[in-house]
Amino acid sequence: MSPPADSVQLAPLPPFKPDLYQRAWQSIPHPTLPLLATVHQKAVTVFSLSTLSAHSALTNGHDRSVRSTSWKPNLAPHRLCLVTGSFDTMAGLWRWRDDDPEVEITNDGNDDNGDDAPKEEKDWELMVVLDGHESEIKSVAFSPTGQYLATCSRDKSVWVWEDVGESEGDDEWETVAVLNEHEGDVKAVAWCPETNRGGRGRYSSDVLASASYDNTVRVWREDGDGEWICVAVLEGHAGTVWGLQWEPRPKGSGFPRLMSWGADSSIRIWTLKEEEDEQDGEEAGAPQHAWAGGGLGGIPNTMRRSLKEEWECTAVLPTAHTRDIYAATWSPETGMVASTGSDGIVAVYREEEEAVNGTNGTHATDDAAAAMELDGDVPMTNGHAEKPQGSRRWKVVSTTANAHGPYEVNHVTWCKRYDQGCPPEKRGAEEMLVTTGDDGIVRPWQVIAS
Repeated sequence: MSPPADSVQLAPLPPFKPDLYQRAWQSIPHPTLPLLATVHQKAVTVFSLSTLSAHSALTNGHDRSVRSTSWKPNLAPHRLCLVTGSFDTMAGLWRWRDDDPEVEITNDGNDDNGDDAPKEEKDWELMVVLDGHESEIKSVAFSPTGQYLATCSRDKSVWVWEDVGESEGDDEWETVAVLNEHEGDVKAVAWCPETNRGGRGRYSSDVLASASYDNTVRVWREDGDGEWICVAVLEGHAGTVWGLQWEPRPKGSGFPRLMSWGADSSIRIWTLKEEEDEQDGEEAGAPQHAWAGGGLGGIPNTMRRSLKEEWECTAVLPTAHTRDIYAATWSPETGMVASTGSDGIVAVYREEEEAVNGTNGTHATDDAAAAMELDGDVPMTNGHAEKPQGSRRWKVVSTTANAHGPYEVNHVTWCKRYDQGCPPEKRGAEEMLVTTGDDGIVRPWQVIAS
């Protein structure tokens, strides 16, 4: 991990080519390969991170705008798979049908033809259409193993699909859950990473979170009966929650934290309360959820709502935006967070390392904050601090205005650099930011720490 930076400067790199000349919603990096999938209009353009130019395109699969995409993980490099979620209410599963895409993926940019246009559309094939939502799909996400797919919609529902094919290429999916507890459009879904998430207590290890127009985040787990249930409702945002992301690499042994952002111009960090206790026959000293042990057998469905995990907002990041935050991204390498939104600003935040003690820092560690806790000198609202103690650990280290000129910026993500401007020894290791905007520009940014 890189040393903490007192400040960060974002330097624009040459934008990806060609320009899309139409509103682009998001850009999603492949988990292991130098590829970036950008959704716009009714299509997805896949860019090469090596050449910063188009690699291929997915078209003719949807009747309305594609709003979201996700790469299926854990596949061989020559077996690329994407899912797309569209305003036409459908989710599409696509596969790359070229036997040797690695030449395209890893070339050094010295193509003889110099053509920036996407490769032939026949390289991508629409294999399956997942139908069921009654309105626009807003977000799609594969689970870390690729076994599950989550989709969410304006119809206020979250659907969980399972890959039931006997082999990877069978492309057989079935609906295993339809979750209808949100009271408004569901804007985003995100699966918890595998790190530190082990199946504890009565639930499986798969954990799903959803964000909604109803101002809440919900956390979902599969119980011992194979039913997906809501185990937590996270309340605190004063407007639509536009998105969420789990902590990609938790510090210490704590359960991954969850980050959410929204129309109230705030970014919140949520932490699962855990106890050091022997429970359900597990080893003493292992972190446990802060609710009573025991299975769900014999407990009526109407009573299961009380058997929830306890989450608390442990940090609200410093204010850097004046309008809706549309996207935020948490670096797996440095732990820094970047955000963007309606005001066109890209902000970068850093968490002070020394204040995190392997328990995700739910208690203050500096002398002044500790004294406040002991004296009870902490403003409280409904049993929670108005500004959580963890907030003081986060600092704004960079703000870049007008990142896409007068246009709104819809998405920002961290991804690895593979381009020719990056020193060879740093390719695949150094991180950059990529922003995607209403102007159809997909813009990479070099992150310079000072």
